[in-house]
Amino acid sequence: MLLVSFMSVQVYGYGQVIASTDSVKKDSTVKEYDVVDLGRSIFRPGKPPKPAHKASGITPMPSIAYNPSIGAQIGLKAVIGKVLGHEPKTLMSVAATSASITTKGIIYFYLSHNVYTPGNRWNLQGSLVAAKTVTPDFGLGIGKPATGTEDEVILSNPDRKGYAIHGEYYNFREKIYKQIQDHLFIGAGASFEIRRNLKDPNNADGKTPYHVYSEQHGFDKNHYMANGFLMNLQYTTRDNQNRAFKGIYADAGFRVNQTWIGSTKNAVQVTTDFRKYWSLSTRNPEHVLAFWNWGSYLISGTLPYLELPGTGKDANFRSGRGYTVGYFKGTQYCYSELEYRFPITRNNFISGVTFFNVQTANDESGTKLFQKWQPAGGAGLRILFNKATRTNLCVDYAFGNFGAKGLFLGLNEVF
Repeated sequence: MLLVSFMSVQVYGYGQVIASTDSVKKDSTVKEYDVVDLGRSIFRPGKPPKPAHKASGITPMPSIAYNPSIGAQIGLKAVIGKVLGHEPKTLMSVAATSASITTKGIIYFYLSHNVYTPGNRWNLQGSLVAAKTVTPDFGLGIGKPATGTEDEVILSNPDRKGYAIHGEYYNFREKIYKQIQDHLFIGAGASFEIRRNLKDPNNADGKTPYHVYSEQHGFDKNHYMANGFLMNLQYTTRDNQNRAFKGIYADAGFRVNQTWIGSTKNAVQVTTDFRKYWSLSTRNPEHVLAFWNWGSYLISGTLPYLELPGTGKDANFRSGRGYTVGYFKGTQYCYSELEYRFPITRNNFISGVTFFNVQTANDESGTKLFQKWQPAGGAGLRILFNKATRTNLCVDYAFGNFGAKGLFLGLNEVF
């Protein structure tokens, strides 16, 4: 079965200009070749490849995917990048947008931005989403069957039966970071998430994990809101935010949902995001070993079922290749991934990756975080889409337990 999550092909292009003092040096005899050069060679033969430049301009691409839940998807994506001001080492500001529709009537639109003011003194990150969605539901927990009450068995979903929750989804999120010293930012913001007209047309009268959880925790099955304040501390030394060859990225923060700003329930979460990159070759720095850990932990209060942390629920919906979004979930969730990236062609037009990931979550029938793990792995190809910003078109095939497997498409690396 082909499982391609429509959320995992969103465009998030966070580009960066590489400073001339970068200690990672490429082989000067290698001339990189990207999709723009390919188009020029086809439509304007005889013209030499265009050298990399600082301004990325607009990068449009079609959005094509397939998923048994959503049907065939078609749409358009675009990313625009620009460096603000003229101070050295200022990161590239990027805005992205996408609109798509599927054969089952799902409509998805988003607009996102990641803006750095001159000298990186301020960083503004935000997004706006409006969608008519189908959200897959495979139960609560990490796939360990429950043997208790009927409701506990339904929640654990031991057969990993897939349910489909139809509804409307609206989200507005904005965070403002202030650079307090080189590479270190402190930020705050807010996120408003609204879900309406939620229903499972194939199980309107039957019990599903979503129905059981909502009843037990006092959420309306038709609609709810999860509105909260965000506070984050971020540290980054990555040489590039689209495709890093070296460096560290770390972000830790709190999310505090409050009923007085419209949230259905109060809740406090801690989230952590850590990424480390090692270039394995001085002559050919595209040989990279990359590590990622992402976690989200409920400290107090109650979260709606569809907002629980889990597979693919990171900020860019890219974690957990091998499973669909939300395949595993819990109030406590931790995910780790190791990926090896390597060039295939000398001009870096085509490269490849291999990866392995594991995830763990708790449930409400006694399974604790770190008690049970679910693995997945796979491989993929990369096509250099924009050499100026190291933007790749990514095609991955991954597989995990319970017969889960799928093709995952995206612009820019998963992490």
